[in-house]
Amino acid sequence: MKHAIYGFLMLALVLQGCSISKSVRAQRNLISGTWNLTDVRYQNNTGAFQATLFDDADAICFEDSEWFFRDNNSTGRYTITQGSLCQGGDRFFRWSVIERPESYKPIFQFKFIDENRKDIGGGTGYRLNIESLTAETMQLSSNVQVDGAPITIVYTFNKK
Repeated sequence: MKHAIYGFLMLALVLQGCSISKSVRAQRNLISGTWNLTDVRYQNNTGAFQATLFDDADAICFEDSEWFFRDNNSTGRYTITQGSLCQGGDRFFRWSVIERPESYKPIFQFKFIDENRKDIGGGTGYRLNIESLTAETMQLSSNVQVDGAPITIVYTFNKK
């Protein structure tokens, strides 16, 4: 009997350690669903930019792309429309939300997977700050360096 109680307590501790916070769960629930990436813009610098986002396609290809997030298994996909400048199709990914101390914004992260949910990027992924998140809109940002100067790329999504 003693071993059964000890085993149960160990299982409870392991499950508690693997659970996510209420804040992260709420953010994941808000993100879950289908979104349109309506705008990609650059802050902290002026001029015209040609950027390849997520080592995939030109920034212009991402405008009006459709993103789908499934929170129960942390998978998703985005779809780029075929065009003269854009290689269309679906890109699959695994995603998560990272909670940080109150003085920092939470992070949305993802890495590419194939249709069978196997990593295709060798563990490489992308992290974006969650600037704002509501049931209707989401704004993510990433900080990059261009010619030694910091630039913030801002991604604005609207829920479908």
